[in-house]
Amino acid sequence: MDALVTLDLDDWSAARSDPRWIAAVEAGRVLVLPRLAFRLDEAERALMRPELLAPGVRNISLDAQGQLKGVAGDEAAQRTVQALVQRFSQHARALVRGLFPAYDAHLRAAPTSLRPAQVETRKQSVRADDRRLHVDAFPSRPNYGERILRVFTNINPQGAPRTWRVGEPFEDMARRYLPRAKPYSPLQAKLLDAVGVTKSLRSEYDHLMLQLHDLLKMDDAYQREAPQQRVDFPAGCSWVCFSDHTLHAAMGGQFMMEQTFHLPVAAQYEPAASPLGILTRLQGRPLQGAPLPSRP
Repeated sequence: MDALVTLDLDDWSAARSDPRWIAAVEAGRVLVLPRLAFRLDEAERALMRPELLAPGVRNISLDAQGQLKGVAGDEAAQRTVQALVQRFSQHARALVRGLFPAYDAHLRAAPTSLRPAQVETRKQSVRADDRRLHVDAFPSRPNYGERILRVFTNINPQGAPRTWRVGEPFEDMARRYLPRAKPYSPLQAKLLDAVGVTKSLRSEYDHLMLQLHDLLKMDDAYQREAPQQRVDFPAGCSWVCFSDHTLHAAMGGQFMMEQTFHLPVAAQYEPAASPLGILTRLQGRPLQGAPLPSRP
């Protein structure tokens, strides 16, 4: 199965819903919008340099309260970046509202990010290295099956692409690795919560997703040999996927905008297509501490 679906769209506010696109995204595929550029003005383009990123942080972010973090520069630079990131947040919400109208009332926006760092030169541990195929899962933040919908756009001022690897379908990967996953322990989940390692009680879903995330990243043979395709997203291209479902690895590029939305699994058009639905079906029973993958 080709992991990509291409849409000919050049206006952030003109997207229209289509059952084919919805089914593709909810099956873990990537919507690619090669003509949907996020355009910068002259002052914004002048700031697109690595030095814009404050020391010791990975990304520039703007939260829902309007707090900007991670920018190095004077007050004028701060104002320019804040306006840029806020504008992208509005564009991303308009795009998602058009593509997936049933999601809109249920979406919760995470901080919007600007990523000026060069992907190829980042130094990280194997588990943290996003250049290795993975699905998104977070050790300290259990989400009980809530979806992670992301909108990306490449704003590289030199025209360099953002390069990904996109892997096999989630269910194929899960069938491969679930037999290797450690069993879920409710007692361990309570201990992790009690000592503050997690911000809430880790469910069996969260446990399994972390196991899959780590098993994938630690398996060198899988990283080399698993079914996958290279994708070069050119400057001026945008793309959308559920990053908890799409196996992906960011291999190269610099200067990207990103907006994350969280979506309750029950608000999907087809909840059973979600990772929660797939893992529940493969386990043959409801997962402990997680909701049922169905509409209420």
